[in-house]
Amino acid sequence: MRRTFRKCLWGLLLVLCTGSFRDAIGQAIHYSQYYNAPMVINPANTGLMPEYDYRLGLNYRNQWAAIPVPYNTFSGYADYKIGGHNDNKVSNNWLGMGFLYNFDQAGDGNLGLSQIQASLAYHLQMSEFTMLSLGFSGGYVSRSVNYDQLTFNNQWDGFTFNSQMSSGEKFGIIRSQYYTGAAGINFAWFPNEAVYIKMGGGVANLNQPVESFYGGKNQVQIRPAANLDMFFQVSPNFVVNPSAFFCTQSTAMEIVAGTLTRTTLGGTYLSGYGDGVSTQLILGAFYRVGDAAVGVVGFQYGNVQFMANYDLTLSSLAPYNSSYGALEFSLIYQGRYGRNSNSIKKTLGCPRFF
Repeated sequence: MRRTFRKCLWGLLLVLCTGSFRDAIGQAIHYSQYYNAPMVINPANTGLMPEYDYRLGLNYRNQWAAIPVPYNTFSGYADYKIGGHNDNKVSNNWLGMGFLYNFDQAGDGNLGLSQIQASLAYHLQMSEFTMLSLGFSGGYVSRSVNYDQLTFNNQWDGFTFNSQMSSGEKFGIIRSQYYTGAAGINFAWFPNEAVYIKMGGGVANLNQPVESFYGGKNQVQIRPAANLDMFFQVSPNFVVNPSAFFCTQSTAMEIVAGTLTRTTLGGTYLSGYGDGVSTQLILGAFYRVGDAAVGVVGFQYGNVQFMANYDLTLSSLAPYNSSYGALEFSLIYQGRYGRNSNSIKKTLGCPRFF
């Protein structure tokens, strides 16, 4: 009975946090592998692929599976360059266009979020060593909750929760829809072939849309975010990639920092020229401040990259979820339209190792 009550309480709290109170918000889409969810964190990342022409990606996250309100989050995206080449010649400036789909569901009430987003970005190489990117996105969001799957305090008959008793609440699947916009900027510096540093920032929910299951005026607060990525080629077969991500919304805040390493086990780092398709081992460790330690492992074979991470809960929630925070996967394929990759290497000023 105690387990049932706790389960129902978690479900009720989720509903309250997504529409009943003005200052409350639900969990926004987020990944420990923020670096593999480019358009989720900043629309200026759309089409930012100096060595490739298009990218297809999938993300999946299972969070808090050990407690009654696990989150299952999925994202699928595609982005590509427009222009930037003509008759085997490469321009240092290009336009990027992308499309993103996000889905998130949690709890007994199947509290869900579905989002369709389109992004546009322009990438301008300002000098031999610098590049500026500006991006914008617009999206449609639908939130839903199934009240028939929830139980409330007035359905307690003294012994159990009786779903046949009236809850006094709404019934069936209730939806809330709104449109949202975002903008972002990136600045990249690459002083030589072994160093690439990118700083970026963006703001989501610029229009602060109204979201409520009760016909209220709850506004979705703006969500500023910033990220830093650094790539250092220590040797021809070894790259160190430290990065950090910061995000805040209303009273919530997230800070994640750590590093990835890439070791080339065979072939060359950039497939399509040299002595064959590369195979890389990817290892990493990150820390989400006040929440979790994150271990990462993955591989890249040619144009295909797969990565997985495990979040070990370190916060006060650890005794309740046995320290099991989240399991996450990402899959990315990047390709070219068919032009000679050697011309890319010689023309673009950006380093070719990432």
